[in-house]
Amino acid sequence: MSKLMIALFVAAGLGVAGSAAAQTYSTTAAPTPMTKDNFTLARSNADAQYKLDKEACTSLSGNAKDICAAEAKGRDHAAKADAEAAYENTPKAREKARSARADAAYEVAKEKCDDLSGNAKDVCAKEAKAEHVKATADAKVDRVAADSRRGAAEKTADARREAAEDKRDAEYKVAAEKCDSLAGAAKDACIREAKMRFGKS
Repeated sequence: MSKLMIALFVAAGLGVAGSAAAQTYSTTAAPTPMTKDNFTLARSNADAQYKLDKEACTSLSGNAKDICAAEAKGRDHAAKADAEAAYENTPKAREKARSARADAAYEVAKEKCDDLSGNAKDVCAKEAKAEHVKATADAKVDRVAADSRRGAAEKTADARREAAEDKRDAEYKVAAEKCDSLAGAAKDACIREAKMRFGKS
């Protein structure tokens, strides 16, 4: 077996494993950040997997071929979006990845609806659209919630920093007031010590 074929099989295996792993993890949990090298590798693995998946569709015909092509394209877009989300590690990128998976599922569902006719086809199309809308809406809600949590954490940290400064100022004023009971060099030494202790210049 040639080295190229071995590399393609390994890439295909990693693509399938990565796809399966992505489906088992919670979509609301933040993924582990990905390095630039791993990001590049994940994208090239997705490309290799897409070529294999697309080639597998050539033996099919009719709507089965269209469904197969939509599935291959969807897996490719989802794998690349997942890699980008892991690399960027932001709520917006994770939303984009979830939307890419929702788009892929919608395209496949539409192709499957083409096998039907009449009202059954219309119902199938409406159900597919409804699932797509739900998935993208959920992705947006999760992103907004993550942004809110991050914003709240930043506001809390700012409030704590301001509170610490206010406390330090109040404690310095108390210490300085205590120094007023002294005179001369003792008062000067007391104020210097208070300024050093509370970070005043």
